[in-house]
Amino acid sequence: MPPRPAGEAPRPPEVVLEAVPRPPSFRLRLTGGGRFGSVGWAGLGGDLQALRTLRESIRVALTDAGLPIDPRPFQPHLTVTYRAATDLLPTLADYVGPDWPVTDFTLVESTHGEYHPRHTWPLP
Repeated sequence: MPPRPAGEAPRPPEVVLEAVPRPPSFRLRLTGGGRFGSVGWAGLGGDLQALRTLRESIRVALTDAGLPIDPRPFQPHLTVTYRAATDLLPTLADYVGPDWPVTDFTLVESTHGEYHPRHTWPLP
């Protein structure tokens, strides 16, 4: 990442993400699932390569702009509960949902456990 001149503020993520290359709309679906500790999650299936490509474009743009990113490995999933009962696991493990079109992506801000959309970009 090139150094930023002293005193120069980082660009807002909305500005940085405006230039991110966007793949055409793609399809995902919920499939499988399990637990991370007490957290119940559903896995994602479908065009995961398009999702990973979009995520990598976003990660590179934010990193190059000097903005913080989550350093953990990307594990596409949907958190469904923070108190997963053990009887939920067989249901999640066998679940295969309908697919849906991914037509945009949204920058979401997390503040004190609440999530707030900041900006949405359409996919071509």
